Amino acid sequence: MISDLVLHPLLPLWLLAALLVPAAVLLAVAAIRRARGAALRALGLLALAAALLDPRMIREERRPQPDVALIVVDESASQRIGDRAAQAEDARTQLEAALAKLDGLEVRTVRAGGDEADETRLFPAIEQAVREGAAGRLAAVFVIGDGQVHDVPQPGSVPWLGAPLHLLLTGRPDERDRRVVVEQAPAWGLVDQQVSVAFRIEETGGPAGDATPTRVHFRLDGNDAGAVDATPGRSLNFDLLIRHPGATVLEIEAEPAPGEVSTLNNRAAVVVNGVRERLRVLLVSGQPHPGERTWRNLLKSDPAVDLVHFTILRPPEKDDATPLKELSLIVFPVQELFENKLYDFDLVVLDRYVVRGILPQAYYGRIADYVRHGGALLVAVGPEFAGPQSLFRTPLGDVLPAGPTNRVLEEAFRPQVTDIGQRHPVTSGLPGGSGAGAPGAGPGRAGDAGPAWGRWFRQVEADANSGTTLMTGADGRPLLIVDRVGEGRVAALMSDHIWLWARGFEGGGPQAELLRRLAHWLMKEPELEEEHLQARIVDGRLEVQRRSLEATGFDVEVTAPSGATRTLRLEPGANGVAQGALEAAEAGLWRVSDGVRKALAAAGRLDPPELADLRASSRPLSPLVDSTRGGIGWLVDGVPELRRTTPERDAAGRGWLGLQRNRSYAVSGVTEVPLLPALLLLAAVLGAFAGAWWREGR
Repeated sequence: MISDLVLHPLLPLWLLAALLVPAAVLLAVAAIRRARGAALRALGLLALAAALLDPRMIREERRPQPDVALIVVDESASQRIGDRAAQAEDARTQLEAALAKLDGLEVRTVRAGGDEADETRLFPAIEQAVREGAAGRLAAVFVIGDGQVHDVPQPGSVPWLGAPLHLLLTGRPDERDRRVVVEQAPAWGLVDQQVSVAFRIEETGGPAGDATPTRVHFRLDGNDAGAVDATPGRSLNFDLLIRHPGATVLEIEAEPAPGEVSTLNNRAAVVVNGVRERLRVLLVSGQPHPGERTWRNLLKSDPAVDLVHFTILRPPEKDDATPLKELSLIVFPVQELFENKLYDFDLVVLDRYVVRGILPQAYYGRIADYVRHGGALLVAVGPEFAGPQSLFRTPLGDVLPAGPTNRVLEEAFRPQVTDIGQRHPVTSGLPGGSGAGAPGAGPGRAGDAGPAWGRWFRQVEADANSGTTLMTGADGRPLLIVDRVGEGRVAALMSDHIWLWARGFEGGGPQAELLRRLAHWLMKEPELEEEHLQARIVDGRLEVQRRSLEATGFDVEVTAPSGATRTLRLEPGANGVAQGALEAAEAGLWRVSDGVRKALAAAGRLDPPELADLRASSRPLSPLVDSTRGGIGWLVDGVPELRRTTPERDAAGRGWLGLQRNRSYAVSGVTEVPLLPALLLLAAVLGAFAGAWWREGR
């Protein structure tokens, strides 16, 4: 029980001073003049002042509170290296047992850093634990971990940490680590051009002066891309050729060092987004016709497309002696386009082209070679394809996927997507691809379940000799056929009436989307591959999609950044896409493989601070430990001895760690006792003033 004297004035202090100070001055003057009754007046004034100040004795009943020892266990990714996690658990158990033997101590354990972030953050959890009932009672904070903490506050900036901070290190003090450091890497690059990636190999904790070269392996999009020998500490460049639009992933992996603590940071990944500078498209219209404008408008609407368009104005039935060079607005640059610059084009479109001597036969063979060596060709045909001036009757016919039967079907039909076309990326999920058809003849009549597209009225009958038929037309004949020829691709559209969709006839159709997909498939856009494996990280989950022309599910192997593997089942879905997902808590590069194809997805930063240095070290926490007079110990040497100390003494020494005594308490009761009874004070005041009046009257 603690007692204390307090005053409860009945009037404001300023008013008491205004009353009592003049009275005291008058009493002093009376005393100097030795006036009669001055002593009695002084006694009465003192009694009156005591009554107005009302002194009281406060008695508190205090209950001692135990101090709090806070144990913080680091569960970050670097703590899963080797036996660090087991070390930490053993130390926690021993520490809790040792603290339990100390009197007046409450032990609290907090686990932090296990949220799979890019870095280890412990202090938000420590601050929350201190503020939740430990303020003023904190005896010590014990951090059990590898010391690699990335949110250490500056000393003196954490007023809530009023106790020593001790660090108990897992791992060993002689650990060695090798890592790959990416010094410079571009975020994007132009397709078919090289970019330079600068990197170096860093070694820490190894033998001093060891500069033995190490083997470094490269992988592009999961495929081997060679190897070099690299000397630690020296920068190297890797010339990366961007082969396709979209993300290109370069992986750099150094071979392990002898006795290395972990190989988690022996790998680094760089993601470079490939973009096409400009898509160069050559459009040659064999003759003027209503659909010619559709192709031009589509290609010109894309600002990334450089279009070279020529229309041959001479109609097929025209036969006179006019020289060919006088039949066009400008001379058709045959040699320049089809010999000198053919391979500069990403796509060649032949729209209703008619063979009539403008191009020598050798140039048709050159276009065929262009396709075989990686070029893209789109042929949109009209009635002339079924006649003697057909492109199929030239060397170009060797790469075309369909040959004419010499029949032109002049009847109404509505284009239909084939079963395999429902799974192909060019035609799957086209807008309006299912529903009741509009009134009319041919497939898709009123009452039939089919595409809600407008009808076409002409189609060249052809037999599909190779490739894949994605759409059919009149009488179920092939309408759109695509094929791979050598390293290139070719597509044939067996009708010239797609312009009806562009004009909105009977509601039109998805001509823009269809032709856009077709052009990008021909130019080998990765996302439009028929057999394609894709992985991405969305809201902490790894989403995997496998597109295939086969209606089946797939099992894929998923490799986490830590190297752990598991099998994920992809369930079949709509439009030829099987998909599955799993939690992706680890930061880094996730790898997915179906045995043939590989896909990569980055979660968080590819070079997280958590993997920058995997050695156990006291360096990050040393300034804060020193400022709080704490201590540092290695768990390989055992858990240090624990002692109770006072706040003004050191809290650590050789082989021991201290916990300060705070002597905190909680007040359980308060009692107020008046020191001067009111009646006694009243009698004293009246008696003193009466005595003074009597004494002055004698």
